[in-house]
Amino acid sequence: MDIYRTLASYGERYRLQVVPEPGEGWIAADRLLDHRSPELAAVLDAERVASGQVSAHATALTVMAVYAGTVTAAALLSWALHGRWPDLRPGNVLVLPGEEHGFDGVAVRREEVESGDVDDLVEQIVHGHLEPLAAAMHLATKASLHQLRGGITHGCAAAFSAARAADVEQRERAHKAFVAACPPEYAALGELVRLREGEREGLFYLRESCCLYYTAEHGGLCASCCLTSRDDRLAAYREVLRSRA
Repeated sequence: MDIYRTLASYGERYRLQVVPEPGEGWIAADRLLDHRSPELAAVLDAERVASGQVSAHATALTVMAVYAGTVTAAALLSWALHGRWPDLRPGNVLVLPGEEHGFDGVAVRREEVESGDVDDLVEQIVHGHLEPLAAAMHLATKASLHQLRGGITHGCAAAFSAARAADVEQRERAHKAFVAACPPEYAALGELVRLREGEREGLFYLRESCCLYYTAEHGGLCASCCLTSRDDRLAAYREVLRSRA
């Protein structure tokens, strides 16, 4: 099975380009783990300009959620469905900051595939990539580690909830195993709920922390935002299910 081509079939979020060396605009992900690096400053500045954020810490919180839900999401979805995943360790990843909110591209230097159990996945993606990035952004902007981790859990949950309806049960089991293998505080940062409307079923995330995207000039409340009541979020998600083709 060609994991890279299979992932692209699930949507643009999971498409990984192959860029052996950084070209114009591309940033090596391992450089983002240094809180003093100009590369981290460039990613934060791109989001600040694009979304109109007014503070450094709010910018970092927004970047963290987008990063986890875009850059490393392909590894989580691939593991959940196939038990194998693309090598998305920082040294193999390049990102292209977008002129609008988020990233315009995610690339790998080498099309390598990893395999193992959930602990191996968490070691590589959470402990080896997302947690060090959160620590760097905490030092660079003073953003709360608790809220940054909320962005991690939100972004990771997106990988388990945004695939085809036929995989719901498998992805739900995988998410439970993933959270159980993560740092213990992750479980309290949100909840993945399984909803059904008629013949349609899906997984949706309810956050217990806020990324402050609503404070940005061009931002707003995320669908999963804890500033919206649980009942209202569930009603909105049910409407998403009803409207799906």
